[in-house]
Amino acid sequence: MSESIQITDSAQDYLAELLAKQNVEGIAVRIFITQPGTPYAETCLAYCRPGEEEPSDEKMTLEKITVFVDTHSVPFLEEAVVDFNADRMGGQLTIKAPNAKMPKVNADSPLEDRINYILYSEINPGLAAHGGEIRLIQLTDENYAVLQFGGGCQGCAAVDLTLKEGVEKTLLERIPELSGIRDVTDHTDNTNAYYR
Repeated sequence: MSESIQITDSAQDYLAELLAKQNVEGIAVRIFITQPGTPYAETCLAYCRPGEEEPSDEKMTLEKITVFVDTHSVPFLEEAVVDFNADRMGGQLTIKAPNAKMPKVNADSPLEDRINYILYSEINPGLAAHGGEIRLIQLTDENYAVLQFGGGCQGCAAVDLTLKEGVEKTLLERIPELSGIRDVTDHTDNTNAYYR
């Protein structure tokens, strides 16, 4: 599966050189994405000393280096290319991961990925006009999606309507196994309001 990541020869040479400088027997490289499948996705490359990898990581054994890939990041690293461009300043390692922000989701994808995909591909573009956006905060054991409303949506009186009608309807249509949605910025909670 992680064969979908291409690490060019020049990148392998460069990384092998960096690893050698660490002077740690068996040191490898680990690739992972923070907040995969969202506009905030960042593809990261880190040193990985023996024992620092996760048990679920996928291991790529290349000619010059060993690479561990975070298993949850794998679908988002489809078609990713790690390259090194040498220049007078020493050069630069680049990571292009075209699917990091928009995952390839299907019926077998984890529930969170599927919820995020619908939020970012269908729901948020419509809210952007109002300066709002919705983020998935967590999925409860009962399969309720806890959503956070940001920007122009927070504390807005119309949010309950928008929330219940639009978002829940869309998500439940697309993801039948979802029980429903909850709002993390629970709008009925006035304890933080200045006046009581």
